[in-house]
Amino acid sequence: MKNKMKYVALLRGINVGGNKKVPMTDLKKVFEELGFTDVKTLLNSGNVVFSTNKTEVSDLKKTIEQSLVKMFGFEIPVIVRPQEEMKRLVDENPFKTIEITPDIRLYVTFLAEAPSSHLKIPYESVTKDLRILAVTDSEVCSMVVLSRIKGTLDLMGFIEKEFGKNVTTRNWNTVVKLAKL
Repeated sequence: MKNKMKYVALLRGINVGGNKKVPMTDLKKVFEELGFTDVKTLLNSGNVVFSTNKTEVSDLKKTIEQSLVKMFGFEIPVIVRPQEEMKRLVDENPFKTIEITPDIRLYVTFLAEAPSSHLKIPYESVTKDLRILAVTDSEVCSMVVLSRIKGTLDLMGFIEKEFGKNVTTRNWNTVVKLAKL
């Protein structure tokens, strides 16, 4: 029998502004009914850590998405990553040179497919409120400087225009917690 591996499932667009409500207890139940073990949810934004002996990420994604539609009645895009990838990202810490202030937010945007963006990285917006520090085939690491003019959602819109809508973003603190669950 294969050893179980830990994975992180990141759901896109649930529990935002009262739309696509998904209680975490119900979400956990879906994962347990799929036969996954050690299921834990983090926050109310659709972060699930689970163990399974299945190793094909695309199959896990498809199975989870199908079960979510059955349970909740609407499609919920999911990005699945081995937890080891999260640990690697946290260990490498793309934000280690950033001086954190109360106006700075650090984000990781997880990509469903390799990006076709041609931005020169590191990238900084003309208004200096968005910096993209690193881009890999699976994630974009960015820093947002909060201002009264532009909010985080405006800046995340730029990320979606550049890297596609098949993404989901988490703040750095959440990524660090997911790597440790």
